[in-house]
Amino acid sequence: MKLAWLRSLETSHQDCVWACTWLPPTTGKTSGILLTGSLDETVKLWNPEDLTLIRTNTGHCLGVISVAAHPSGKIAASASIDSFVRVFDVESNNTIATLEAPPSEVWQMEFDPRGTTLAVAGGSSASLKLWDTAEWKLIATLSIPQPEGSKPSDKGTNKKFVLSVAWSPSGRQLACGSMDGSISVFDVQRAKFLHHLEGHTMPVRSLAYSPIDPRVLVSGSDDERIHMYDAEGKTLFSSMSGHSSWVLSVDVSPDGAAIASGSSDRTVKLWDPKMRAAVQTMTNHTDQVWGVKFEATGGGVRGCLLASVSDDKSISLYNYS
Repeated sequence: MKLAWLRSLETSHQDCVWACTWLPPTTGKTSGILLTGSLDETVKLWNPEDLTLIRTNTGHCLGVISVAAHPSGKIAASASIDSFVRVFDVESNNTIATLEAPPSEVWQMEFDPRGTTLAVAGGSSASLKLWDTAEWKLIATLSIPQPEGSKPSDKGTNKKFVLSVAWSPSGRQLACGSMDGSISVFDVQRAKFLHHLEGHTMPVRSLAYSPIDPRVLVSGSDDERIHMYDAEGKTLFSSMSGHSSWVLSVDVSPDGAAIASGSSDRTVKLWDPKMRAAVQTMTNHTDQVWGVKFEATGGGVRGCLLASVSDDKSISLYNYS
């Protein structure tokens, strides 16, 4: 497994780029579209073949902190510090829905694999909000339970500030990472909290399930470590270190054989989970790397693109093989 740098775009946005994802190819298209979100309040759509700009989307009045792609490739969503989630039509940029939340209650978000539900990490509400994508109504709030023995007056809820979210490949479970280093796992159908996954000592800013083994959940934390959990068996079975600062983003390759990570140490690393070590370090960026994302190819195929975005305003693309 290796990464080969393909191209970079130095000033892709006017401010720090905090989020990226891939829109799957629509009918008749062979490649997907790269989506990026920036503190310059815009979402941009890029052609990955040459990183040419397809369109710039506006609509937020503060920085964009998360972008999510619907499995159809026709719809996407952007979340902003302005506490709004904007759902838009990719082809026309028309706003489909605007989802509002109280201040500091909109962070990362992700569509479920079937595209019927959008999960939004609820920040200071210590919960996940689930939105139905047919009518864009709030259909459930999954709250992280208070630790046993705590009093309602305890200010412990702030420690459960929810930063990150990930759907299991089946769509039956949801995981979220919190400021206190804990990860919470929910049964979505029953809207029931299942268990915590412990091991991190600082905020968990990124989560990703393996597309090949649905039990495996990967996490990245400010404690500079990447963890691999059996999300169903509640066990931490691998802890990897190698970054010299916060791990801001993690993703699992479509073949399940590699993990990519982005960090405040300005690097992108490729990890071999079997070796429990980093096998490659990319140093294209000059500031912290907020997002790494593999293009989903489906079918467990090796050979796809990886994108990374940074506070240095740039995008980098790599070939994973």
